[in-house]
Amino acid sequence: MLVLTLGAAAIGFGFLVLALMTGSVVWAWACIAVCILGAILLLVGALTGRRPPPELDG
Repeated sequence: MLVLTLGAAAIGFGFLVLALMTGSVVWAWACIAVCILGAILLLVGALTGRRPPPELDG
């Protein structure tokens, strides 16, 4: 999950650079959308990683 979040951050940064170079609002909105997706992935990864360890029988 963390790898997907880092990938989304890299893609979002690429869209940000592209938006600044071209002056296009469409690329800026794409950057925002990808960053929101990355934030959701990070939140899901953090919440699913906090499960209590299974109890050992024996």
